Amino acid sequence: MTEKELLKLKRSELLEIMLAQSREIDDLRKELEETKAALEDRKIKVRKAGSLAEASLQLTNIFEEAQRAADLYVENIKRRALQREAAQHREKTGKTPAAGDEITRDLYKETGKDPDMEIQKETHRGPAAGRIDGEAERNE
Repeated sequence: MTEKELLKLKRSELLEIMLAQSREIDDLRKELEETKAALEDRKIKVRKAGSLAEASLQLTNIFEEAQRAADLYVENIKRRALQREAAQHREKTGKTPAAGDEITRDLYKETGKDPDMEIQKETHRGPAAGRIDGEAERNE
């Protein structure tokens, strides 16, 4: 409506127009508040999703570290068991297990050393031949 048209209207008509505009403004404000609330809810969900993804990633890293620690623990337990078997073999026989022995193969497989080479080194070293990780040779 133009300004001339508004000037020609009666007071009651102007009040009706103002009342209609007031209702429309109230409706728009209500819609705006609902839209803001929905937007905030989505922002929270996006933040939570990001936080959940980060938390999931951190948990994955924690579980990987725990698995590595468990694997290392099991490997050390096996290695110690093999070392005890080799020590017991030395006590019973008075000599270090030969390269072909199952104990020696397993022990050296765990340590990554060639059993034949290690046995040769031990036979050339003399009295310290039976040592495994710092254990002293027991009297033969």
